[in-house]
Amino acid sequence: MDQIRHKFINVENLKLHVAEIGSGPNVVVFLHGFPETWYSWRHQMVALAKAGFRVIAPDYRGYGLSDKPVQPQNTSFNDILGDILAILDFLDIAKEIVTKTVGFGQ
Repeated sequence: MDQIRHKFINVENLKLHVAEIGSGPNVVVFLHGFPETWYSWRHQMVALAKAGFRVIAPDYRGYGLSDKPVQPQNTSFNDILGDILAILDFLDIAKEIVTKTVGFGQ
């Protein structure tokens, strides 16, 4: 776990914590559940880094080492999505949209 690096990124006046390991061209982003933190993914992060991936796991606003917003009850999914996109931009990680249909309505 010592290889995991920790960064803090300012997004909308909040300091957000990001754990990162690896340096490969392919990136995996782990998003924790509630009320967990990045730490839930530590073992998977190390394994994927050893397999050649760059891996990041942020703490959502108000969780772990990230700042708590002034009015946490007003935090929406759009805020969290915006935070994640800002983190990817800061770390210069390209974004791709991957969708999968399961054949409903066919």
